[in-house]
Amino acid sequence: MDVSEPSAPRDVSYAYKPSLVGAPFEFRLTPVGLEWRKGAHSDCIPYPRIRRLRMSFRPMNLQFHRFVAEIWATGAPKLLIASTTWRSLMEQARQDAEYGIFIAELHRHLAATGSRASFEVGSPPAVYWIGVAFFAVTCLALAALIVRGLQSGALAGAAIVGGLLILFLWQVGIFFRRNRPATYRPDALPEQVMPQGW
Repeated sequence: MDVSEPSAPRDVSYAYKPSLVGAPFEFRLTPVGLEWRKGAHSDCIPYPRIRRLRMSFRPMNLQFHRFVAEIWATGAPKLLIASTTWRSLMEQARQDAEYGIFIAELHRHLAATGSRASFEVGSPPAVYWIGVAFFAVTCLALAALIVRGLQSGALAGAAIVGGLLILFLWQVGIFFRRNRPATYRPDALPEQVMPQGW
C-alpha cells in the first residue's frame, strides 16, 4: 500500500482501550515526535528514537479482524497500537479507518525525518516457523483421523473431524498467510497487515 503521496505529514490522533477496565491508550503525531498517554503515564518520543516497528495480524476471540503495530524506541517502553477497542464485556469494536489513517501518517512522519528504523511485518521468524510446523503436524493428524474414521465406517465422526479440519485450515491458514515474516519500506505499507479499504 503506497503512502508516498506528496501530501505533508499532519497531526493525527488515535485512541483505543486495550482492556475492559483501565485507561485508554491515546496517541498523537506531532512535528517532533509520537506522543502517547495511558492514565497518569505519558511521553513524547522523537521520531529518530524509534528504532523498530512491527505490524501484524492478531485476531482475538471476540474480534477476528484485528491488526497490531508494535513500536520500540530508545529510552521508552514498547508501545502497542491495536485496530480494535473494548466497548463492553462481550464486544471489541473495529476502528479500521482511524487505525489505518494513523498508521499511514506515522509512516509518513518517519519517512519525512529520514528514519533508520527497522520496518518488519508478521510474527518473529522463530515463532512463525515453529507455528507452521505445528500447524502442518496438526493438519496431518486430523487427516489421519478422517481416513481411519472412513475405514472403520464411522462416517459421522469422519464428517465432524473433516469440518474441523476445514475450519482449522481456513482460520489458522489466514493467520500464517498474513503474518509471514518480512521487511518493508515506510512508503509501502504491507496490505496483508492493514485493514481493508481504510
